[in-house]
Amino acid sequence: MILVSEMYKSFGKKKEINALTNINLNVEAGTLFGLIGPDGAGKTTLFRILTTLMLPDSGTAEIAGLNIVKDYGLLRKKLGYMPGRFSLYQDLTVAENLTFYASIFNTTIEKNYHLIKDIYVQLEPFATRRAGALSGGMKQKLALCCALIHKPEVLFLDEPTTGVDAVSRKEFWQMLNKLKMEGMTLFVSTPYMDEASLCDRIGLIHHGSILSQNTPLEIAGNFEYDLFGVRLNKMNDGRKSLIKMKKVADCYAFGDFLHVKAIKGDLRIKEIDDYLVHCGYNSIEVIPLRATIEDCFIDLLSEPAQINNEN
Repeated sequence: MILVSEMYKSFGKKKEINALTNINLNVEAGTLFGLIGPDGAGKTTLFRILTTLMLPDSGTAEIAGLNIVKDYGLLRKKLGYMPGRFSLYQDLTVAENLTFYASIFNTTIEKNYHLIKDIYVQLEPFATRRAGALSGGMKQKLALCCALIHKPEVLFLDEPTTGVDAVSRKEFWQMLNKLKMEGMTLFVSTPYMDEASLCDRIGLIHHGSILSQNTPLEIAGNFEYDLFGVRLNKMNDGRKSLIKMKKVADCYAFGDFLHVKAIKGDLRIKEIDDYLVHCGYNSIEVIPLRATIEDCFIDLLSEPAQINNEN
């Protein structure tokens, strides 16, 4: 459904700021694809290009068999786009915004109500409230309704859950899964690594380049190291000590634990525990871990590991 080939985009007077570098993506019809990366990675630039709002410097892309440059007029009728920043008319009410966007696509709320019913039921008590007075979660739901009202074949959602509370985030992803069950193709960007597992396939992007593209399970399964979680009395000092430990490839803070990377089969829990005791630490806890998408992302960003074998 979405095919991107060797796409480049730069900004600046001399094109010195590379936003996208050699982007290649393939998104199958009827799937939920997640573009995962931190702020400034190039997610919004790619979305603006694919939704025909910006031209690439080079490369090509086709969506539903239509070229994003040559066929932009036809393509816009097939796309739904929910930008990261709330962009509806804040002085119009909920009902007025929805009616307005339906009229742009020469349709009505009634015609495609089944697509937005589950979402709009939550908005209906606020139908006469101005959009600018809605909570963050309600604004996102209204924006989603407006993006869906013309029944697009492909729906682009740029960081739809940023700044939204945990409950609204969960509800939002449940809505996206229902839309996928309707046969819609969804392309979602997010800076939240935990949302990667909710997608059928993901692309990890950083500094405008795709680092990896696969199912979340396959990406996590390709993690080439053993991973341990370590907690102790002096976390920062412990990290510095563990980096120096024989057989350790890397060590970094991760929530309440330190994550320790080691070549598969080379290191045991007892070795880590004994080493930390020898270094003078106490209250030590060492557990085996499965790699998360965030661990994989950190690994892809890091330089090739230099294993310390001298200690």
